[in-house]
Amino acid sequence: MTTPLRFSVLDRSLVRRGRPASEALRRTVRFAVEAEALGYHRFWVAEHHGVPGVAGAAPAVLAASVAAATSTIRVGTGGVMLPNHAPLVVAEQFGVLAALHPGRIDLGLGRSLGFTAPVRRALGHGRESAERFGEQLAELLGYFAAGPDDPVRATPSAGLRLPVFVLATGAGAGFAAEAGLPLVIAAVRGHEALREAVRRYRAEFRPSAWSPNPYLVLSRSVAVGPTTEAARRLLVPEAWSSAHSRVHGVFPPLEAPDEVLSRGFDEREREQFERAMRGHVYGTEDEVADQLQSLVDDLGVDELLVTTSGPDEEALVDSYRRLARLIPGAR
Repeated sequence: MTTPLRFSVLDRSLVRRGRPASEALRRTVRFAVEAEALGYHRFWVAEHHGVPGVAGAAPAVLAASVAAATSTIRVGTGGVMLPNHAPLVVAEQFGVLAALHPGRIDLGLGRSLGFTAPVRRALGHGRESAERFGEQLAELLGYFAAGPDDPVRATPSAGLRLPVFVLATGAGAGFAAEAGLPLVIAAVRGHEALREAVRRYRAEFRPSAWSPNPYLVLSRSVAVGPTTEAARRLLVPEAWSSAHSRVHGVFPPLEAPDEVLSRGFDEREREQFERAMRGHVYGTEDEVADQLQSLVDDLGVDELLVTTSGPDEEALVDSYRRLARLIPGAR
């Protein structure tokens, strides 16, 4: 690649079929240590509730374990789903993390709700909570900016300027622009919708104490292998779990590529699986470098947040090693 680009990792602690969730969490921490050694800029964890195939339910807790196991890589969340939490509690949690690991903690915030209606009821928040995201975001940022005379102070967060990001798709990018925050965005509705959301974000961005300029992080699955087909196979397990969730309402544990491809898909499953396999970046190192350069040139990406998952830990780490060779100055 000819354009400098930061490379970071988002790990969602996906569970492998037949293995316990605890193993997925420990693997996340091991993976963070590997990502740090490879020269990645950030390592983020996610928040999901009541999903059988995802172990990461408490991002602040998992981020604390990752930060304790590493020493230089930035650690954060992609993201904390703010409608599920009181902004004061989020400010306190990340204030504690930032105090324990100064200069290394990020806070990525999303506005998604629980995966199913029963989960949303258990969390105590309905769809109206997502509609208050802008208000909640302003309240949260206010705790970090609080002065000695403010009636509520989030100890030890007051006065901190840890990086805050907004995870959004489509119109949600407006929250990041209005608050003057970096935007993390994924292409979930096609490239044209992604391009338009990015254009609006930059046009509407208001410089702030948090960020003087727009900053764009693109979240994308990236698989790198010794051959194009080997890289493509790395995408199969998560694509199938995603397709299964859309058809059956449950995101299942990951299966090996051969097990997935030997299944007898019905028409809906095949349609969703083929859709889930589209839009990713994969191939050999040279092929991936060309694809990423095209994204950088088209969208003006500042940072790439890689989200690839699979049941074969060795193959997955090999993919990240190959991708790390594209990082300027990587070890």
